[in-house]
Formats: sequence, C-alpha cells, structure tokens
Amino acid sequence: MNLTNIRKLTVVINSIILFLVFGLAGFFFLCGAEFLVWFSIPTALVYIFGYYLIKKDRLDIYIRLVYSWLTLYMCVTTVFLGYQMGFHLYCLSMVPIIFYTEYMAQSLGKKKINALAVSAVIVLFYMAATGYSAYSGPIYEVDSSIAMVFWLFNSAIVFYFLIVYARIMLKLVGDSEKKLTDIAHTDRLTGLYNRHFMMTRLEDSVNGKVDEDRSVAMADIDNFKGINDSYGHNAGDYVLKTISDLMRNICKDAEISRWGGEEFLLFFEGDSAAKALDRMEELRRKISEYDFTFEGVKITVTITIGIACYEKGLSVDEWIKEADERLYFGKNNGKNRVVSIPVRDLSGK
Repeated sequence: MNLTNIRKLTVVINSIILFLVFGLAGFFFLCGAEFLVWFSIPTALVYIFGYYLIKKDRLDIYIRLVYSWLTLYMCVTTVFLGYQMGFHLYCLSMVPIIFYTEYMAQSLGKKKINALAVSAVIVLFYMAATGYSAYSGPIYEVDSSIAMVFWLFNSAIVFYFLIVYARIMLKLVGDSEKKLTDIAHTDRLTGLYNRHFMMTRLEDSVNGKVDEDRSVAMADIDNFKGINDSYGHNAGDYVLKTISDLMRNICKDAEISRWGGEEFLLFFEGDSAAKALDRMEELRRKISEYDFTFEGVKITVTITIGIACYEKGLSVDEWIKEADERLYFGKNNGKNRVVSIPVRDLSGK
C-alpha cells in the first residue's frame, strides 16, 4: 500500500470516527451526561484538525494525536458511564492497529512509532479505567437495556476495525511474499525467470506424471563479447533487454529464463516439437531483422539456438545437455541458426 492509499484510508477512518463522535454527543445529551457532551467538543475538534494533518502529510503527528485522545476518550467514557457500555473495548482494536501503523511507517521511511510502548500505555489506561468503574460504579447511571445496546454497538465497531485492518495486513503479507518470490525467481536486468527457477520448473515437469510433449531451447547471442567490447556494456545490456522483450512477445507459449550471461533457456510444455521449432525459427529471424540501435549506432545482432525434445528417462541435466550440444554445433557451424537434430546425426558420428 502506497502513501496515497494510506492517506485515503486515513481520511475515511477519520470521517467515520468524527461521525460517531457527533452521534455519541447526541446520546450523551439525552442521557443527561452533561460533562460528556462538553467533552465531545474538543474530541470533535481533534478529528477536524486531523484532516489538516492528513492533508499536510503529517500522519506521524496525526497518529500520535488520535491515539492519545482516543485513549483518553475511552477512559473518560468508561469512568462516567461504566464498562457495561463497552467503550473500553476500543482498546482491542487500538493495539493491533498501532502495530500496523509502525510497520507502514517503517515501510515508507517515516518516523517510527514504538508500538510496544504505546500498547503498554493503552493497557495501563484500560486497566485503570475499567478497574475504577468496576470498584466505584459509573458517575452517570444508564438504563441496562440501553447499556446492552451500546455494548453491542461498540463491539460491532471494534470488530469492524479489527476485520478491516486484519484484511489489510493479510494483503500486505501476501504482496510482500509475492515480491520476495519474484525477486528470488527473476533476473533483475531482463525481468525473465532466473536459472534457479527454471531448474526447479524443469525438474517438476520431468517428475510429473503427465505424458505430453516438452521441449527446451538453449539460445545464445552470437558474438556478444564483441558487442560489449565495441559498444560498451550499456549497449550489451540494451541488447539483452531488447532480446528478452522480443522473446516474451514472440514466445508467449513458453517459459523463458536468462540462463547466464548471454544465454537463455526456453521451456515449451504441451507443444509439439514442430511447433516449438517453428517458434524458435521465428524468433531467430525476427532478431536478425530487428533494428538494434543504441545511442544512434546500429548493432548487428543474431542468435543461435539448440532445441531438444524430452525423451523418457532423461534427467534434467541430460535434457539440457542435448540442447546445449546442438546450440554449440550451430555456433561452430555458421551461427544464426536453429539446430534441432542430434549432433551425432549432424556430424555423422
């Protein structure tokens, strides 16, 4: 969740709380709780001022102000009306939310909030307010049926905030795990899968029970060292990223990884050998025809590809070795070609 979304969520929460303050002020008036009616005025002003803090991106001050006043509000209403009204239950939502707030402050590089210390203070105030109310009784007596209605109402509000923030935290955890997984499985320069991911993917495929056509294609950029030496490593990176984009566009039915350096491995599952070969020929041709221009300089780029179908009984390493051997046969015999025939057949050995 970015800062803009956090700001929008904070505005919504602030508006809900301000609405509740006005509603409760009306209830206090009907109950004859004069002090609480007057106490509602500075409470409302706190949340009105909160809009200004949110607008000025001072969420750190907003959180401290709101938490301090909400704790005070909880204590005052519990002491004056009794714990049977359920105002003390707001502590249940305040504690997890402050830990969420600390996490978001750390994620966004904002001033951190000591969630543990704040939680301890909230618990102390909670114990003091409920203890006093249980020992001395409420200052304003309220009908028990009304107290029950308010206890249910306050419980519903507390559970609403707990559910909302629990869902937000769950989404944040899921997004963080996905981001970490993507980082672990992705090559940073090209955005393609990395070698580790592809090895795991191929092993899962080989060990699976599904009997279907599968092929791997090992592709290598021809004379890549010469490109780096002649035009610089930034040009080399440009070529790698451009070829990666072409692979993604042309080979949408394949899983693609950067195998290492200027090598790529493509995995076709469920496609016939002929279809995989056609796709590799198309890729080779499109790359040879593509206008690679870096900083106004045209660069001639071609690739050589070795492709191998999976045969029952082969290990992943043996399967990849088949494609690798065909790749290097193509590299040593003209380059800019796709080799799909076993090297022993091509060489006559």
